Amino acid sequence: MIKKLNHIGIAVKDMDAAIELYRKLGLEVEGTEVVESQKVRVAFIPVGDTRIELLEATAEDSPIAKFIEKRGEGIQHLAFSVDDIKKQIEVAMENGIQMIDKEPRPGAHNTKIAFAHPKSTNGVLVEFCQEQK
Repeated sequence: MIKKLNHIGIAVKDMDAAIELYRKLGLEVEGTEVVESQKVRVAFIPVGDTRIELLEATAEDSPIAKFIEKRGEGIQHLAFSVDDIKKQIEVAMENGIQMIDKEPRPGAHNTKIAFAHPKSTNGVLVEFCQEQK
């Protein structure tokens, strides 16, 4: 079951410049980390009970680099917190949602994640994430 909007992923070319922009807006970065398996550097910026997730490619063949090349910087995905990611994947597929990930994979901030394909979600990349305990 979806619990809440966890974060909004924003693809950026220059993480440091993007962080500075959000600081000018009065927000502070919670932290940064590199997710090697996705070839991305992430920074989380809390806003109320959700976050903005800045995403910078660490390799030219990363999904974020390809996204920026095709569409430019901007909103890349919406992420929803779920209680049971395996069950959420199953429910999505039963309801005709095409999943990119049929099994959860490691994500930032000690989470398990899975993406639904934008072709089946009105052009929006949707991420499900479950905090690992």
